[in-house]
Amino acid sequence: MSHTVMQYLLAATLVLPLLGAVAALLPAPPGLKGRDPEQAVLRHGVTVTGAVLALTIALAAGFDHDRPARMQGTTDISWIPALGIRIHLGVDGVSLPLLVLTALLTFLCALYSYFKMPAGPSPKAFVALILVLESGTLASFAVLDLMLFFLAFEMVLIPMYFLIARWGGDGRERAAWRFILYTLLGSVVMLLGLLLVGIKGGTFDMVALATDNGSKLSRTTQLIAVLAIGVGLAVKAPMWPLHSWLPDAHTAAPTVGSVLLAGVLLKMGTYGFVRIVLPIAPEGAHTFAPYLAAFAVVGIIYGSLVCLSLARTGAKGDLKRLVAYSSVGHMGFVLLGIATMTPTGVNGALFANIAHGLITGLLFFLVGAVKDRYGTSDLDALSGATGAALYGKAPRLGGLLAFGAVASLGLPGLAGFWGEMLAMFGSFRPAEGLSRPAFLTFMALAGFGTLLTAAYMLIVVRRVCMGGDGEGRPAPAPELADVRTYEFAAWTPLVVLTVLAGLWPAALLGLTDPAVSQLLRGGN
Repeated sequence: MSHTVMQYLLAATLVLPLLGAVAALLPAPPGLKGRDPEQAVLRHGVTVTGAVLALTIALAAGFDHDRPARMQGTTDISWIPALGIRIHLGVDGVSLPLLVLTALLTFLCALYSYFKMPAGPSPKAFVALILVLESGTLASFAVLDLMLFFLAFEMVLIPMYFLIARWGGDGRERAAWRFILYTLLGSVVMLLGLLLVGIKGGTFDMVALATDNGSKLSRTTQLIAVLAIGVGLAVKAPMWPLHSWLPDAHTAAPTVGSVLLAGVLLKMGTYGFVRIVLPIAPEGAHTFAPYLAAFAVVGIIYGSLVCLSLARTGAKGDLKRLVAYSSVGHMGFVLLGIATMTPTGVNGALFANIAHGLITGLLFFLVGAVKDRYGTSDLDALSGATGAALYGKAPRLGGLLAFGAVASLGLPGLAGFWGEMLAMFGSFRPAEGLSRPAFLTFMALAGFGTLLTAAYMLIVVRRVCMGGDGEGRPAPAPELADVRTYEFAAWTPLVVLTVLAGLWPAALLGLTDPAVSQLLRGGN
């Protein structure tokens, strides 16, 4: 596909959701006044997100897969000449999978909401916020200017805040405030680091800075920049101990809010480490890599232990909160892979990013469906004498929940396995200059974390899917509605892609590996 066509496809992918958000807020045309306005605006959301998904698929089809390390579909025009800020867009093997994942999950959320709109204010505002959120997230993965990255990074905060605060469940106001305060404070620190890099490096252009590979930045500048930028990215990742906003936000958010938060927004932080920190300030990244790995491993163990605590009988654990804490552990593997500073580890991190988006997005959809049917996501209530026993009452829903659980624990043959394995392989032989004994210790602890993950996920399957007697026999209770048609439509792509990515990892790694290798050695 020609460069011009790719250019237009990428630009349209970013602009269309914004235009769709404006259109969603406009009054209905006179000819539609008699129809149901709520259904019309929800249908509009499905149409726009479907069109954006089609654009990203066309972008992927036109992408030159023989040269995934090269920026394609680039646009580079001056925006604020006085500050040297440019509208610089492009896509390579690192960003393309994230663009497609974002468009897919947003479309599935819009489709799900068309049939199961969360309780709250006007659907017009809901659809507009979803589309603004999509535009900001897509822009984060496509912009190649540090200031544009910051603006896109911040653009998603307001829509997610309102999605939690207006359409969320119990404790939504507190959860929304914690989300916005944590991420804003982290972003202020990150902005200072980005400005420092731009001023000292003489440009805000991410490609030019990556090509320099830190040659224009002194060691002190790199250390300060990595620390400042890393804090802002770590909050969004989320890295222990900056994760405490996440469980409350997930628990309070509506189902589609949780899917987008886990499946898309968390990826912005880890993407920033790969796109900005590693290639632009390599010396600073090398210095802080052992500390990042240590925090990542603590997050893996901590998240798993909290999930084990929530899963045990009598703990009053919330299933949605448990899945949220599992994200702390899974994203720990992503950060560990990045900290190795090797192609193997960073490729594993990017693979784990995509796998987490697919699997945890599916899990939040499933937990939302269970909560809709029972009116609660409390594990003790679900596994009591009149509890879920989904295998007996809604076997397809129970089967899907079990599939999501075993995919999340990293079963070989499914997407969750490869990212975690490659991150640990990267730790086995980290980049030159990093302490191998320390990273071998991190690898062993991460491996122990996978055992803990298997333990709590299997406990969840036993309690929710098999019922409260613990013997594998469903507790007696009337049958529930099994998987509905719209749920099947929303969840099937995630199941299929989880299996395909597990069976054919080379399809994704073939995109990321050349681009990662080039980023680590400088240039693009």
